[in-house]
Amino acid sequence: MYRASPHDGPAFVTGASSGIGRGVALELARRGFNVIALARRAAELQALASEAANLKLPGKILPRPCDVTDRAGIAALIASAETELGPISLAFLNAGTYFPDGRGQIDADAVMRTFEINVGGTVNCLDPLSGAMVARKRGQIAINASVAGYGGLPNSLAYGSTKAALINMAASLKFALEPLGVRVQVVNPGFVRTPLTDRNTFPMPFLVEPDIAARTICDGFARNGFEIAFPRRLAWILKAINLLPYPLYFALVGKATGGAKP
Repeated sequence: MYRASPHDGPAFVTGASSGIGRGVALELARRGFNVIALARRAAELQALASEAANLKLPGKILPRPCDVTDRAGIAALIASAETELGPISLAFLNAGTYFPDGRGQIDADAVMRTFEINVGGTVNCLDPLSGAMVARKRGQIAINASVAGYGGLPNSLAYGSTKAALINMAASLKFALEPLGVRVQVVNPGFVRTPLTDRNTFPMPFLVEPDIAARTICDGFARNGFEIAFPRRLAWILKAINLLPYPLYFALVGKATGGAKP
């Protein structure tokens, strides 16, 4: 399958102002890509571009402030970026949010907002990107999901279900797009030190630093394979647990996590 290179055109990264998106944007620039960096916060994107310039990286960071929930705005931005900078060769659809929930706490507004950003924002980007890539029979799309999408976990009603949807979506897209020349991957990180995980008050096993996460993800872009999952110990533990019958699954996960706490 196709693997994007800097000579094929710029990369496209959403949620690039912090966390995993910021780290991947810098790592791609380090590897020679010009990176179209999207996020709502213009000041943080400009700081990212300045950092890449100060580091004298081979590729440039090109800030493009935009909200992924703005479908028309995203479509217009992608069209203008391709006209100005050339065809997007690699897209990392990473923008997302996380609202923790607890026992007996279902906030419908928070749940729907999580779906609007994590799932809706991804679809808003997929529509114009996949159309352009299919037309030229070349491209690479990676969707950032999470190992939390493998199965239901305490305090993850909204976040985990959106990530499960993204894993399913990526697998479906692989069937639809790869015969047409567009490579599809899913990224399933465990715990990565980011502003989102800084909200957590529980232990986070195998916590990964953002620079290591970014290198792992970009190495995965360059290899064959559908899933980029890390750290592998956590990913394989969760995959194995999700093969258990539900009574065993609930007992084991409940004991390991202490269950949902208010």
